[in-house]
Amino acid sequence: MLVCIIMCSSTNMTIAEIAALAGVSRGTVDRVVNNRGSVDPEKQKRILEIIEQSGFVPNKAGKTLAVRKKNLKFGFVLFNSTNNPFFLDVERGIDSFVRDYGAYGIQVLREYSSISDSQSQISAIDRLVANGICALAITPMDDAKVKDRLLALQKEGIPVVTVNSDLPESGRMAYVGSDYYRSGQTAAGIMGLATGSQGNIAIVIGSDSILCHTERERGFRERVKMAFPNMSILTTMQNRDDDRYSYRVVKELLKQSEITAIYLAAAGTEGSLKAIKESQRAVTVISHDSNPVVASAMEEGLIVASIFQSPFEQGRKPLKILYEKLGFGTEPEKVLNYTKSEIIIRENLEQFLEKEIQKDDE
Repeated sequence: MLVCIIMCSSTNMTIAEIAALAGVSRGTVDRVVNNRGSVDPEKQKRILEIIEQSGFVPNKAGKTLAVRKKNLKFGFVLFNSTNNPFFLDVERGIDSFVRDYGAYGIQVLREYSSISDSQSQISAIDRLVANGICALAITPMDDAKVKDRLLALQKEGIPVVTVNSDLPESGRMAYVGSDYYRSGQTAAGIMGLATGSQGNIAIVIGSDSILCHTERERGFRERVKMAFPNMSILTTMQNRDDDRYSYRVVKELLKQSEITAIYLAAAGTEGSLKAIKESQRAVTVISHDSNPVVASAMEEGLIVASIFQSPFEQGRKPLKILYEKLGFGTEPEKVLNYTKSEIIIRENLEQFLEKEIQKDDE
């Protein structure tokens, strides 16, 4: 009888009609529709069966109005490292979210912090909280004080999503970014192929205070040790994700004549490449990301391969997770939301450049 009633009904059923068919209150149906939990499993199953068979679609205008009334204000903390195309692409993802969800009355406030000063990052968080944010997306430092500040936000009811680099045990509800340990392993595999599994390697990271940098290095080192006994890692240097500083670091590295390869595991790519070109050394270089600097270096043969991290998605998806959480009470399907780690070489470079142009047009 129930199936017959549903099949004979209009697909534009209301929550009240679904509630009547299921023998529950409209509030119970609303909690199921918006994934707010606290519903008896048997009632939830009955409601979901009715929804599926009726083709019910929540009233978008009503949901938009409900979200607008909440006046949601999100914060986003990024590193202020200079000339870093990666974070410029992350910001394009943020801009895309703001364009698409502006009708919902959502604001996104941005703050920038040092890559190596925890107090700078805590101050950025505090400024956003003072400005009334109800949720936060952040690229966090791997620092106890930052972790404690994020734990305090959780207690205050402000959900946090980490971006690009994670900070486990900080109370964050989700992480969006690459699986950086596996990215490091991937870079080691590419380096092995490019060098014939031999050579002396220098690693350049941005900061040992950033988990994605140290874990990327760890993945690279452990894979080299396991799979490439004729490859040696001579040193790891930090460049602060800064082109000028990276130029000095790599210039100094290349005074060591035994270095034959460099793994650029952070930003500062332009400065690094300038030092390599000036040295006139034949050095095998593996990097990360897709941007005009990397593209030009690939065309010149300076970079053998690069690993793409989907920065646009890293800007947009954390805000979408926070929107679903605060707008409708929907928890993320996964805690660890890994972006694709795709390998870029000169022969497929154009595909990645076209992909980025398409996102600009969205």
